[in-house]
Amino acid sequence: MEYVVISITALFVSVLALFSGFGLGTVLMPAFALFFPISVAIAATAVVHLANNIFKIILVGRDADWKVVYRFALTAALAAIAGAWLLGWLSWMPAIASYQIGGQLFELTLVKLVIGILIIGFALFDLIPKLQKLAFDRKYLPFGGILSGFFGGLSGNQGAMRSAFLIKSGLDTNAFVGTNAVCAFIVDIVRLVVYSATFYTANFTHIGNDVWMLVLAATVFAFIGSFVGSRLVKKITIHTVQYVVGVMLVTVGIGLSTGLI
Repeated sequence: MEYVVISITALFVSVLALFSGFGLGTVLMPAFALFFPISVAIAATAVVHLANNIFKIILVGRDADWKVVYRFALTAALAAIAGAWLLGWLSWMPAIASYQIGGQLFELTLVKLVIGILIIGFALFDLIPKLQKLAFDRKYLPFGGILSGFFGGLSGNQGAMRSAFLIKSGLDTNAFVGTNAVCAFIVDIVRLVVYSATFYTANFTHIGNDVWMLVLAATVFAFIGSFVGSRLVKKITIHTVQYVVGVMLVTVGIGLSTGLI
């Protein structure tokens, strides 16, 4: 049963994640958590997420706008280090609220609440017609990188905020998808290096053969989803991508601000 749930989840979410630039890790981790301890689920998801980002670069990285990558990803990577460091310092802070659904405990932290509200605010620029025509001048990309990278290092949820800035930077569909993939890879590498010293390395040693087989299955199906998505890029307009990103931003924002994610 676990192979069916995780493989199908990886397949469909990776198709959407190619366009939106985020979502795979957010959705796949809870799928792993249905069958394994949360620490193992997070570590396993990290492997799939990084492998899929590499595959996405192979598929669509050639369309990246490297000027945008440089202006955005450099500050994002540096800010991610600061955010990851602050996460360790704030890890002692208790949740501001907690509740149970079906026997599962959900906790809301101040960081999640703030990020969730910010993400929902950004989503309005993609969903409200009058705001869709607005664009961020590229001179603000370094600031967007700082904001995205810092909160990404702090909470692990940097993709949504990254897409919120890149979607408004004047890129066409192909350039947006390619640029997002490259920026995600750069930030992921930095973020995972910092995390590995305090978390992932310890949990990788607890992953048994059964989990590794599921990781392999999820990776393969995520590759298939990304490949399918890359074939659809040329058929989808940037306005469609805006709506996809907007809906996913709202979904993630609500999930974070209520403690569900």
